[in-house]
Amino acid sequence: MRSSPPFLLLLLHLLSFLVGVCDAQEGSDFRICAFNVQNFGESKAKKDDVMKTLVRIITRCDVCLLQEVRDSKQKALPQLITDLNSYDIRHEYKAVASERLGRSDTYQEQYVFVYRSDTVTVTGQYQYPDNLPGDVDAFSREPFVVRFKAPKTAIKDFTLIPQHTTPTNATKELDALYDVLQHVRKMWKTENVMLLGDFNADCSYLAKKNRKNVRLITEKNLFWLIPEETDTTVRSTTTCTYDRIVVHGRTFASAVVPSSAKSFNFQVEYRLTEEQALEVSDHYPVEVLLRDTASKVSFSLLLILLPFTFTCS
Repeated sequence: MRSSPPFLLLLLHLLSFLVGVCDAQEGSDFRICAFNVQNFGESKAKKDDVMKTLVRIITRCDVCLLQEVRDSKQKALPQLITDLNSYDIRHEYKAVASERLGRSDTYQEQYVFVYRSDTVTVTGQYQYPDNLPGDVDAFSREPFVVRFKAPKTAIKDFTLIPQHTTPTNATKELDALYDVLQHVRKMWKTENVMLLGDFNADCSYLAKKNRKNVRLITEKNLFWLIPEETDTTVRSTTTCTYDRIVVHGRTFASAVVPSSAKSFNFQVEYRLTEEQALEVSDHYPVEVLLRDTASKVSFSLLLILLPFTFTCS
């Protein structure tokens, strides 16, 4: 019997190796999520089924931005953190939160970053003010910017700028986010910046004719990761890509696992009815994976095999 040519044996070994990499990919890469939890406060925290689902969703993520946190008595968030740590004993979950934000005294929200403190460290935080020179008070809820150190990721260090836009003012707020980005880049001397959240960046809130007026869209060094036509809404009567993830610069973009940016349909994943899912939120979370340090090697090998069109299924 004729033996296989040496190059074919090498190829088979590489293929076998990459199959293993693909199988392990889900557990090894670093997941960043953004979730509009729709009016999260004491009332929602009292619903056991809702909290169980929220915990299952959030513990999938190394860092998870929560929006529409309306915990005025500061009881719901501590309960959530306790539940997270009870459910997932492999990691320790902590949270860093903005001040209460909003132009109305009767309706205010917080941005909250929940993170695994054993995989990521908060190295800086900054509440963007509403009175900078030249500022036009564009935001109802100014971004709460947080910088993270994640040694096991390919990017190592990154900054997250969250935004939950006001639907009727989405175009103006999205354009103003470009100014926030430039301010943060200069202040912290960093290029590794991600913007994420419920941008209301679709359907009637961001008409296609207005997109040319949004610098966050027209700037060529910004990469919008959530594919257009992705449904980030729970209601079956609505199909809109409201929630977004945007990265600045090719270095950050190259640290993203290709095609990993998506919405997480927890209704289907956890076999909930639409009514049950809406008890949790009217939005799906969006997420993206960052490469870990070990995946740099596997990515180089994958480039070698590109002519053979091998892909992870």
